Amino acid sequence: MKIDRHFTQEGQDPYQNLEFETRSSVIRNPDGSVVSEWNEVVVPKQWSQVATDIMAQKYFRKAGVPKHLRSSREKNMPEWLQPSVPDQAKLSKTETADRHGSETDSRQVFHRLAGCWTYWGHKHGYFNEESDARAFYDELSFMLANQQAAPNSPQWFNTGLNWAYGMTGPAQGHYYVKPENGEVHRSDDAYTHPQPHACFIQSVQDDLVQEGGIMDLWTREARLFKYGSGTGSNFSDLRGGMEPLSGGGVSSGVMSFLKIGDTAAGSIKSGGTTRRAAKMVCLDIDHPDIEKFVSWKVREEQKVAALVAGSKKIREIITALFAAIREWEPADDRFDPKKNLELKRVIKKARKSQVPYNYVERIIHLAKQGYVDVDFDEYDTDWNSEAYSSVSGQNANNSVRVTNPFMDAVEKDADWPLYWRTERVKANNNEKQNPARSSKPGIYGSKSPILPGHLPIPVCSLIPPSMNGIPAPVTAPSGLPTHAVSICSWMIQHAILLR
Repeated sequence: MKIDRHFTQEGQDPYQNLEFETRSSVIRNPDGSVVSEWNEVVVPKQWSQVATDIMAQKYFRKAGVPKHLRSSREKNMPEWLQPSVPDQAKLSKTETADRHGSETDSRQVFHRLAGCWTYWGHKHGYFNEESDARAFYDELSFMLANQQAAPNSPQWFNTGLNWAYGMTGPAQGHYYVKPENGEVHRSDDAYTHPQPHACFIQSVQDDLVQEGGIMDLWTREARLFKYGSGTGSNFSDLRGGMEPLSGGGVSSGVMSFLKIGDTAAGSIKSGGTTRRAAKMVCLDIDHPDIEKFVSWKVREEQKVAALVAGSKKIREIITALFAAIREWEPADDRFDPKKNLELKRVIKKARKSQVPYNYVERIIHLAKQGYVDVDFDEYDTDWNSEAYSSVSGQNANNSVRVTNPFMDAVEKDADWPLYWRTERVKANNNEKQNPARSSKPGIYGSKSPILPGHLPIPVCSLIPPSMNGIPAPVTAPSGLPTHAVSICSWMIQHAILLR
């Protein structure tokens, strides 16, 4: 390639017209407490504080950066483009605690990104001349610093760590293609051929533990999340609840497995930072568990509301019980609801509020032992709170794959069949299908899921049948018919209470 310069001059520093300054980056909780703080962060002066925070909190390599480096002396590579490795001679003379640290200057990040890209390009013959490689490096360095170009997050996290700092690590199950011959090879370490890609589409088979199956998918997803990438899968091949298993018994259903994957994703900080894992889940409109799937997030939101409201009400009752006991005179009658009229009133209030009576009895027993209060957590609706971490469905974007036949059924006000996955397999193989159980149209009857003061907004995105190369479903003669219009409106209505 021939690279022309637009922002830089040959032989001059690409940052010569940019001013850099030292700042601090502090991330706080809503209550003002400090989550993370980084001081002496060097960024371009024109950057906003938000950009500074993202660079410092997310993209700086936080550990393992050697304080002293040397050139690796790779053959046929220009001196300025040589990979760097730790200078063990100098490091051995440095205090152990000071040998490695963090990136603190944005120019370190620009250098490892632009330098690594240029190194790969030069090594595999992308540039006409060395001057083109240098122009490529300078132009990209300037554009990154001036916010004229930016890669995806996995690039910021992973690219250049081996080239700039000589970092290596145990292989993580990645594969790469050798440019020389196009052959696929398993990576020998985690950083020589890093994972810089944004999102992956992964298949999953209706098998519990085999390669390509359900549990194997969680391993593959964890590998992607660890290095900052996102992943999405269509889970429509997994059997619905109560479908028969080959070894006897029935399936627990796709929803039980989606909850496992959701919990696993929530436990992994994407790219090793506070960034949440990017997970996408899709289910076909004819899956027998489609109703549970669409209502999943709404039901979990209802649980959060119950936790928040219930915890505050119980805390209120606990405080009132202790106060009723403590303040009643004479002291000998404090623990007897028949004599302590205030205690009797609070107990009635607790029963009316549906507070479990064992809590009331426990507080009275503790008060007898001299306790004046107990620890009881109150929950809130912050998405990082314990309430949300206690429920499922919080770590994925859910989509429903809607087909043209379904939309035709909506227009015709017709029933819509929901097929067991085992029946679809038979349909694909042109085998005779066994009749499945049926349900009559209508999901809620006269009960509307819309709460007062809440407007229904769509929650499920509609994916064309041919998207991502997934073929349209084969319609089997037998199924679980339900009303198409009901499903469509039900999907829209179930957006309530979603963040």
